Amino acid sequence: MIKRTTVRLPSELLKKAQRKAAAEGRTLTGLMEEGLRHVVSDRSAQKMTRPPIPVSKESGGFMPGIKSIKDIEELQDLEYIDKLKRGFR
Repeated sequence: MIKRTTVRLPSELLKKAQRKAAAEGRTLTGLMEEGLRHVVSDRSAQKMTRPPIPVSKESGGFMPGIKSIKDIEELQDLEYIDKLKRGFR
């Protein structure tokens, strides 16, 4: 059984939906029905899960000789002192 209802939408969203429906040769009702079916389906919840973040298998890490964040801070301090000596040129 099909029911009628009133939906309040922002005018720009409605215009975009009307254009999309016309471009696809379908009705606005059909477009909205498909969208609602997608949102309420179990498959849409599955699709919304985020994929795992890819992790590089390449080796790397800190530069040789740098073993911790403290080493990086010391290197930055040395670079800053060098800039002071050169006058920030």
